[in-house]
Amino acid sequence: MSLVQTDAIVLHIADYLESSRILRLATRDAGVQSVVARGARSSKKRFGSAVDLFAEGQAQIQLKPGRDLHTLQGFDVVASRATLALDLGRFTAASAIAECALRLLHDEAAPAVYGVLLDGFDQLAAAASGDTGSVTLGALWRLIGEVGFRPAVNHCAECHIPLEDEADARFQVAAGGALCAACARQVPGGRLLPAAARRALQRWLAGEAVMVETAAVRAHQRLLREFLDHHLPDNRPLKAYRVWEQGQW
Repeated sequence: MSLVQTDAIVLHIADYLESSRILRLATRDAGVQSVVARGARSSKKRFGSAVDLFAEGQAQIQLKPGRDLHTLQGFDVVASRATLALDLGRFTAASAIAECALRLLHDEAAPAVYGVLLDGFDQLAAAASGDTGSVTLGALWRLIGEVGFRPAVNHCAECHIPLEDEADARFQVAAGGALCAACARQVPGGRLLPAAARRALQRWLAGEAVMVETAAVRAHQRLLREFLDHHLPDNRPLKAYRVWEQGQW
C-alpha cells in the first residue's frame, strides 16, 4: 500500500454501511479514484465538509494495489463551493459536469484535465444566474477537448479543408465535427450549425467565456448531448445531464 497526497475534488457521494461514505474523487495526480471515508456519517471531526459535493482540497489516499476501492485517510478542504448548492439550476449544472467527468476520466494522472475541471466549477460558482447554461456548456466542451474528443469546428472533419468563418456547416457527430458542403452531401444526418453557433463552440473549446441566448443554449445542449452519446465508451444514459438539459427541477 502507498499513501498518496494530492489535490482532489468530490464528484459523487454514496452512503456506505452505517457510518461511512464512498466518494468518487477527481485528483490531480491519480485521476479518478473511489475511496471510502470511514466514519464520515457519524462524525464531522475527521473529514468535515470534505464529504460535500464539489468540495476541493488536499486528499490523503491509501492506495491498495489491485483494488477498486481505496481508503481516504484525510481531506483538508480549501474550497467548499457552497454556492453551487444554493440554486437548483446551478446544482444540476454542476452535477452534469461531475457526471461527464466521471465518464470521461480514468485512474491516471492528468493535471491539465484536472485544472480544466476545477476552472469549470469555479466559473459556474461565480456566474450570474442567467449565464449558467453558457458557462456549463463551455466547461463541458473544454473538458471534452482536453481528454481527446475535440470536435472539428474550423475545418472539415472529413477532408480537413478550412471552413469559412461566416459559413454555416453541417455538424455530424459520427464524423467528429463540422463538414464542408461537399462532404455533407456524402455523409447523411447531422445538424445544421449556424456560423454564430460554430464560432461560439470554437471559443468554448479554446477556453473563452461566451454567453449565448436561452434558445441557443437549448440547441447547444442538444448538440453536446448527441456528441457525448456517440463518443462515450458505454451506452449508459447521462441522467444528471438530461435533468440539466430539460430543466426538470
